[in-house]
Amino acid sequence: MSEQNHSEIVEANGHLIDSRLLTSVFDKVIERGARFDVLEFSIGRTNDEFSHLRLRVTTDTARALNDLLEELIPLGCHSQPQCSARLEEAGRGCVPENFYSTTNHRTQVRHDDRWIEVEEQRMDAVIVVSEARAECRKLRDVRVGELVVCGVEGIRVLPEFQERDRLGFAFMMNDVSTERRVEVSVGRVVQMMRDVKASGGRIVVVAGPVVVHSGGGSYLSRLVRRGWVDGLLAGNALAVHDVEHAFFGTSLGVDLDAGVAVDEGHKNHMRAINRIRRVGGLQEAVRERVLQSGLMYDVIDQNVPYVLAGSIRDDGPLPDTVMDMVEAQEQYAAILKDAGLVLMLSTMLHSIGVGNMLPAWVRVVCVDINPSVVTKLGDRGSSQTAGIVTDVGLFLHQLEMQIGPEMAPGVIGGAAAQRTTSDD
Repeated sequence: MSEQNHSEIVEANGHLIDSRLLTSVFDKVIERGARFDVLEFSIGRTNDEFSHLRLRVTTDTARALNDLLEELIPLGCHSQPQCSARLEEAGRGCVPENFYSTTNHRTQVRHDDRWIEVEEQRMDAVIVVSEARAECRKLRDVRVGELVVCGVEGIRVLPEFQERDRLGFAFMMNDVSTERRVEVSVGRVVQMMRDVKASGGRIVVVAGPVVVHSGGGSYLSRLVRRGWVDGLLAGNALAVHDVEHAFFGTSLGVDLDAGVAVDEGHKNHMRAINRIRRVGGLQEAVRERVLQSGLMYDVIDQNVPYVLAGSIRDDGPLPDTVMDMVEAQEQYAAILKDAGLVLMLSTMLHSIGVGNMLPAWVRVVCVDINPSVVTKLGDRGSSQTAGIVTDVGLFLHQLEMQIGPEMAPGVIGGAAAQRTTSDD
């Protein structure tokens, strides 16, 4: 067969050089054993002026060409001339074999001779088109007979670009280091938080039990009271050890003030679970004044929405813990909707899970003592993640200290919100 029969012209627009997309496109073509000819390339000279690439890619087989195009689309390439997306009906409990699997980048599909913005963007989903709308759906949510986008025709992906000035969030893009001053990184996170809240955005915290073990719970509580947290996502363990600390001053049986294990302390988390179960749950414990301090107390007292997602290893669990994983995912997604910034605090499981739910334009900061946690987030598609490698307790101490007594923009401080640090 001739090369011409297996060629395609693709185009890409954006900050292709600064975001390293140009190199990625060429690398991908070469990795696939294909060939390319640059038909047109113009360089944007300002932040407002995009670069433009027009490229012919050629493969030895039609299958190889299709596979290559699937790799180039997430890098912002789309075929020319423009054609409509191919739609096929979903079956019962499944979709067509050649369905298009989404990325977390802004995506458009061509339908009825126009480009339609895909709603509810997330990775590892399918695109369902109905009349003039297109939206991402998880496989389990697609109903029989719905029209699903298949193949690679009529799809345009718009990756997030790295700006030339690299200010703001770009301070640590794709950079994980153990040798950066924590205070500097925290200062930039504080500015991001102020910017998000000033623009009416929401900040969601994803936290693991290490927040309590490391002594960071009290600092996070103060941020909750001052209106800097609009949602909390965690597992059963965070709440259990927070409640244990509120009741007994320990976490996993260790006195957090003295740093030593107490006699019979290994029972404390079970005693805490039992006390909460006796009254029916965390909400009831706060309402009946059984629970009067701690992170979960402040979250409930300040009406911050939260979800505790269960796992097979959970003790108890607390009555508030959602043990149905599908339901937990849905509740997580509801709190994450329209989030402007997500802080992931020392929890690999929940961080990666949340990362899979987020579109690429949501800012993400991951704090963990283990640099591989941040690396794994990037490897799984959450490339917008900025990583801070440090103890999460130290990070929260610095964060709360740098924000100080400042209330979040737009928050009217009540009595609970204005309590001093002596209340902790």
